[in-house]
Amino acid sequence: MELKEVLRFADEKVFSKTGKHLDDLQEAILKEAIQGRKYAKIAQDRDCSEGYVRVAASELWKILSDVLGEEVSKGNVRAILERAKFYNSPSAILSNHVTFNHVNVCQERARSPTETPNPEQTPTQPYIDLGDAPEIFSFYDRTPQLSTLENWITQDRTRLIALLGISGIGKTTLALHLIDQIKTQFDYIIYRSLRFSPTLEKYLSQVLKIFSESSEIPQNIETKISQILDYLRKYRCLIILDDVQILFSSGQLAGQYKSGYEDYQLFFKQITEVNHNSCFLLISSEKPREIAELEKSNSPIHSLVLGSLGLGAKDILSSYQLLEAETWETLINIYQGNPLWLNITSALIRELFSSKVADFLQYDMPLLDESLQSRLEQLLGRLTEEEIAVITQLVQETEAVILSEILNKIKLSNSELINAIKSLCMRFLLETQEQEKITFFSLNPVVAQYVKTRQKH
Repeated sequence: MELKEVLRFADEKVFSKTGKHLDDLQEAILKEAIQGRKYAKIAQDRDCSEGYVRVAASELWKILSDVLGEEVSKGNVRAILERAKFYNSPSAILSNHVTFNHVNVCQERARSPTETPNPEQTPTQPYIDLGDAPEIFSFYDRTPQLSTLENWITQDRTRLIALLGISGIGKTTLALHLIDQIKTQFDYIIYRSLRFSPTLEKYLSQVLKIFSESSEIPQNIETKISQILDYLRKYRCLIILDDVQILFSSGQLAGQYKSGYEDYQLFFKQITEVNHNSCFLLISSEKPREIAELEKSNSPIHSLVLGSLGLGAKDILSSYQLLEAETWETLINIYQGNPLWLNITSALIRELFSSKVADFLQYDMPLLDESLQSRLEQLLGRLTEEEIAVITQLVQETEAVILSEILNKIKLSNSELINAIKSLCMRFLLETQEQEKITFFSLNPVVAQYVKTRQKH
């Protein structure tokens, strides 16, 4: 049989079963496997790792096994496809026997398109493992954001969601509160934080133990990924992965993975490409680069950036029993509606200003508590020299400026400037606004105040 015929037949069978055609990588793997070539050649041709190709190949063999009703591997894929092609030909349908390479073969019963292997019984109640999740004592109104996330997860069946925003804005609280609203939609809900920088292998081992405590965890990372993807197909899972920014290098442009953690990028990409009904929710104060690259209007990946809590933050001030409610909106705006910043500042007002917001506002704003300064220092400590040059210049500006104005005032090449500004936006330290189709940039006011404080020392 001609190679093109085999490939076309495989694509038609997969499409009839799954509603999706083979993608470029799957087609390349199938083509090379049929010709008896190695995965290394595919990896070299497509400029990716051999391990990545092996994982994708493992997924392809599983899809074909399900479609064709028998175990498919790299070694037997050609023979199985050619035999299946003859079985599905008009002449083969008329007889229980077909001739294949001059050998008379008894035809096997074809699997019905709706017939599936007997799956293990899914839990009648969702299995929820929140691991090291923080306990949530207060939740402030985020109704629009909750609705957006719920629709993406339950209606659009989005496979990967990035929940983003500057530190302290309430990302983790929102994600954990979301669980109560959608938990009945899932078989498994799992939360884990990356704050202690586990490698992908270690993280996958932790998750696999949740799905099957009695099974032995494989040593090979490709096999671990393959097993995780099996569970994502078999069950409806919501997996929340917090503190993703820990994977990124300090002193490098935003979203650049630390050495030894690059496998996460390939794993996240594969989560979006492989067919399943589960959802990964990534929480990060830096936008992963692959999110920006993969996010399209018709792709199973979305990102949501949390901004100011708005007037909902009045509940925070009320919890500290602050006085002079007519001044609260001013205080909220000064601290960007950031729940953490407002909690720190409210505690300061209660302790040193007898809970009187008006007395506090008499000072140059924003006034930064030492605890808040420490957190801002952590953010700025991750910046590159080019990013520091940009924010140092922006601190001196009294209003938002356009790109060309920044370039004229600091000694950076066009590429260095654009990359630095893009990185600062991915860290949510810059604010942008568009006027008459022109983009203006300004520094977050609280961050700007801290930069000024630093410069005095």
